[in-house]
Amino acid sequence: MPEKPLAFSSAALLEGEIDQPRIRQAVAEILAAIGEDPARDGLQRTPERVARMYEELLAGYRTDPEALINNALFDVDYDEMVVVRDIEFYSLCEHHMLPFIGRAHVAYIPKGRVLGLSKIPRIVDMFSRRLQVQERMTRQIADFLEELLHPHGVAVVVEAFHMCAMIRGVKKRDALMVTSTMLGSFRTNPATRNEFLAHISRGTQPLRL
Repeated sequence: MPEKPLAFSSAALLEGEIDQPRIRQAVAEILAAIGEDPARDGLQRTPERVARMYEELLAGYRTDPEALINNALFDVDYDEMVVVRDIEFYSLCEHHMLPFIGRAHVAYIPKGRVLGLSKIPRIVDMFSRRLQVQERMTRQIADFLEELLHPHGVAVVVEAFHMCAMIRGVKKRDALMVTSTMLGSFRTNPATRNEFLAHISRGTQPLRL
C-alpha cells in the first residue's frame, strides 16, 4: 500500500515562484526612503542581490517534503535512541526580518522504521529557511518527524542567538534562547528525556557567533 501524503508538511508549502521584481522594487524604495541614492555605484545592484538572497534564505516555503524525504525510510529492527546533534541553521525572525542563528539537536526512538541520516538536517533546513519564531520552528520539526515515522518518541532542542536582540532593542550580545519540544516517551519518561539531554551536552562546545 502506498504511503499517505504528509498532510502536516504539505499544508505549509507556498505556491509559485518568489516575485523577484517586486522585491527589487521594494528594496529600491527602502533605499530611497532612508535617504540613500539607489543609483549610486555601490547600490545599483543591491535590490537584485537582496532578491536573490531572499530566494535562498526563504527556500523552505517551497521545499517539497515528499521530494526531500525521497523514500529514505527504512524498516529496521531497532528501537534505541537515534540522536543527531549540533545541526547548524540560519533563519529569519518574522518580527524584524533579522537573522537568528544556532543549532538544533534532534532525537527519536524508532518503532520499526528509521530515516536516512542526511534527511534530519534537511528537515531542519526546510523549517528554518522561512520567516520564523524559534518556538514554532522547534515544534514543527518535532511534529514532522512524529507524522513521518510514528516513533515511540521525538525530542528537539534548539538554541540560537537572535540578531534582533543583539544589535537593536535590548542589545544583549550573549543572550542565548533555548527551546524544546518533547513528544511521546521523551515527554512521559524522565529517564529517556535525561538520556537525550546527556547526549547533546556531552562534548558540546558553547554556541558562539
